[in-house]
Amino acid sequence: MAKLILSTASFLGALAVVLGAFGAHGLKSKLDEYSIGIFQTGVSYHFIHVGALLLMGLMATKYPGSLLQWAAICMLAGILFFSGSLYLLATRSLLGIESWSSFLGPITPIGGLFLIIGWMLMGFHVIKTM
Repeated sequence: MAKLILSTASFLGALAVVLGAFGAHGLKSKLDEYSIGIFQTGVSYHFIHVGALLLMGLMATKYPGSLLQWAAICMLAGILFFSGSLYLLATRSLLGIESWSSFLGPITPIGGLFLIIGWMLMGFHVIKTM
């Protein structure tokens, strides 16, 4: 479990760097400031929760458990839904998916809920195992 969590976090961290650079350089001239802000919020949350996944992976080496496994799954889902929907919302005009706004808008808070649950499960795991 630890190896899977750590390797997933590593690849997601690399992706966050790529997307951050793309947002700062590739999208700067193509999007307005508001959309760049949305994209950068996605990158920020992406990075923060990659850090949480790395912590979970390290915890799993010494204190494995199903709560931690579910916490990592929720964190992964949260990154995909929360940050992923923000990336798409920010670039919807470039991608030609303006009509997706009504679909993507509700996805963002669902992703946020997954992130909250992930943090809570990690906390319960710490209480239970340490």
